[in-house]
Amino acid sequence: MSDLILTAVIVLGIAGLVIGVVLFLISRKFAVKTDPRITQIGELLPGANCGGCGFPGCSAFAEACVRQGSLKGMNCAVSKPEAMEKIAAIMGGEVEAVTPKVAVVRCNGSCENRPRVNEYGGVKRCSIANMVCGGETGCFYGCLGCGDCVSACRFGAIKMNTETGLPEVDQDKCTACGACVGACPRHIIELRNKNKKDRRVYVSCVNKDKGPVAKKACAVACIGCGKCVKACQFEAITLENNLAYIDFEKCRLCRKCVEECPQHTIQAVNFPAPKPVPADAGGEGNEPQNA
Repeated sequence: MSDLILTAVIVLGIAGLVIGVVLFLISRKFAVKTDPRITQIGELLPGANCGGCGFPGCSAFAEACVRQGSLKGMNCAVSKPEAMEKIAAIMGGEVEAVTPKVAVVRCNGSCENRPRVNEYGGVKRCSIANMVCGGETGCFYGCLGCGDCVSACRFGAIKMNTETGLPEVDQDKCTACGACVGACPRHIIELRNKNKKDRRVYVSCVNKDKGPVAKKACAVACIGCGKCVKACQFEAITLENNLAYIDFEKCRLCRKCVEECPQHTIQAVNFPAPKPVPADAGGEGNEPQNA
């Protein structure tokens, strides 16, 4: 009986040894070699996995950099410039110049400007409210006020203003990752150039209804009058589907469109208060500034 047990133990031991050797050889033969640069780049990335770079996460971004062999067309908005420079050094290249951007809420339909016509009692999610009832106002394009953008932001850069019912972006915390842009079902948030001194000029409306309909739903809605288009000397403003849009790449921040807008729909952010113009100054406007 003891001989049988001993034989069984020996057979099992030999079988285990053979299987172990086979598995070892197989693992060596089919092992996937990882480029050490992927790990090095991954350690320099913030680990936010926000998707702002266009990839599912930081590890995917690192792999894409190594696979491409350069940082051309690649950028992590969350990383500091020093980190991107180190990543570029690992890749044996240089960092491409990227214009800083910030998230902008293109809706000024506050509780005062956009009266409520019904009450939504469902789940407080913009994505659901947009499908179920279209919101609580007569505007089917503006902010729904449920805060999906706030939940999507991993940097605490967006909060809901309880008085206006609209989201507000903290430009100092915003990393321009674009998570809020993707979270908004009505596409009222976009990334725009920060420009010198964080100044921006944009149309704070996305309503494509005809003028009278849009104005009835919101007191400051764009009515598609086209006065801003005529006022712009730099062809930065277009009018399509009853809605004006300012191309931030062409805009020179002269603000003439702001003065011409009868609805006060165009917003000028972070500009100093206009100085009184003397009666004998000939009514000359502000000098245009590079965007």
